[in-house]
Amino acid sequence: MTDRFRLTLGQLNPVLGDIAGNAARARNAWEQARDAGADMLALPEMFLSGYQTQDLVWRPAFQADLRAALDKLAQDCADGPLMGIGVPLVQDRALYNCWAVLGGGAIRATIRKHHLPNTSVFDEKRLFASGDISGPYVAGPLRIGTPICEDAWFDDVAEALAESGAELLLVPNGSPYARDRYDTRLAHMVARVTETGLPLIYLNLVGGQDDQVFDGASFVLNPGGKLALQLPAHDEAIATLDFTRTPDGWRAEPGPLAHLPDALEQDYRTMVVGLRDYLGKSGFAKVVLGLSGGIDSALVTTIAADAIGAQNVHCIMLPSEYTSGHSLEDAAELARSLGAHLDEVGIEGPRAALTAALAPLFAGRDPDVTEENLQSRLRGTILMAVSNKTGALLLTTGNKSELAVGYATIYGDMNGGYNPIKDMYKSRVFDTCRWRNANFRDWMKGPEGQAIPARIIDKPPSAELREDQRDDDSLPPYDVLDAILEGLIDNDLPVADLVAQGFDRDTVKRVEHLIYISEWKRYQAAPGPRLGNRALWLDRRYPMVNRWRDNS
Repeated sequence: MTDRFRLTLGQLNPVLGDIAGNAARARNAWEQARDAGADMLALPEMFLSGYQTQDLVWRPAFQADLRAALDKLAQDCADGPLMGIGVPLVQDRALYNCWAVLGGGAIRATIRKHHLPNTSVFDEKRLFASGDISGPYVAGPLRIGTPICEDAWFDDVAEALAESGAELLLVPNGSPYARDRYDTRLAHMVARVTETGLPLIYLNLVGGQDDQVFDGASFVLNPGGKLALQLPAHDEAIATLDFTRTPDGWRAEPGPLAHLPDALEQDYRTMVVGLRDYLGKSGFAKVVLGLSGGIDSALVTTIAADAIGAQNVHCIMLPSEYTSGHSLEDAAELARSLGAHLDEVGIEGPRAALTAALAPLFAGRDPDVTEENLQSRLRGTILMAVSNKTGALLLTTGNKSELAVGYATIYGDMNGGYNPIKDMYKSRVFDTCRWRNANFRDWMKGPEGQAIPARIIDKPPSAELREDQRDDDSLPPYDVLDAILEGLIDNDLPVADLVAQGFDRDTVKRVEHLIYISEWKRYQAAPGPRLGNRALWLDRRYPMVNRWRDNS
């Protein structure tokens, strides 16, 4: 009886809809597994299609292309190790989230996902049928049970597999990044290992898709919950490990244990990867953005430089009479320190022309926020024009605090195709800028050292749309605002609970009101990478018209 089993794990980055490309990535990984003498290659959930497909998976032609590619992959990889690969499949006239085991030129086993997540960013109950719990399949000298992603978050699938003879649990995942998510995953997988007494492989996707970034960080556990292998977060990796039969069952041989960064670094890496893959997978090579001299646009510029290189980042300063001299200086210093190109286009001429054109319509009405918003919309128009002319994607730079309360101009500074800091509260923007100035990693394409001038971080935030304007003229201080927003948005706390924590009731009610009346703006906001568990899109879905308020 063979007492060893060699498995290759492919923590890889598929491109949604690139079926031929994903099949090629799978073949390449299979060849590496074959060369390493592996008995099997494992790839993550929904790898052949890419993830998440949303309603694309319902297209009959898409389903047919996937099945044809899967059959061809089985034929191409007939002579060598088995391959396990995630793919949506139509079986028995229903659509399932499946994991197919290929070997000898055919599909040897098909596992159907049983538990379908329908919370936060997931809508799988809408897209797929729930499969019955599958039994284990034979792979070389042992029997493997495969709970697909969510299936491993419950005890029934793993226990059923163990009771039916599984000797190893291999869990393919498409689990997107959220702050501190790794600890939650690890806790659930340790529970499955403890309950079944079986070793477990947690294999996750890596890479960005729309608003979600899959962070990899795959791992292997032996019984007792001891970590045998840890793959890095956010990097593609192909790793081969051995399992040995012992008197107590199969055990993974110890492998490398990659260091996992802290939350600030992982947030930053997620924004870089999210932007990089959004650009690369949609065909953009360059970006353009408005550089104001403020902290938000400074951070977005730095993220862009780290994602695609500063030579591909085009910054435009758009000053008005209210733009301070230090903002011009700070923007120029930032562009110099990063090595990004900076142009300046004044908006006073266009603003005067537009003001004159509107004068007959505005006669008898005092100036107000309308005139402030005109400045922002002129900037948005100019930036979109440059984007159209050059083919560079326009980045928008509003943070989560501003988007939550509507402190942003629709069709103005909200213009853009992607927003790297969409899910980052303003207080964390400051922390992230300080972190980037103090740290450099080899995955960053921007320069080492202080990227963001200290004055940009230290000065009071201002939209600079009127004389001596500051953000805290219109909003509570950001440390107060963000704490209230986290309570109302991230934690769904009643107003009364926040008041009991010491926040002024009128302030909390005002923030609550601003959140609700700004919903329509967020419906039109650019996508951006999800960092927490309550991003302002799929994680939190509210009506645009809503008269209810919390009067607790």
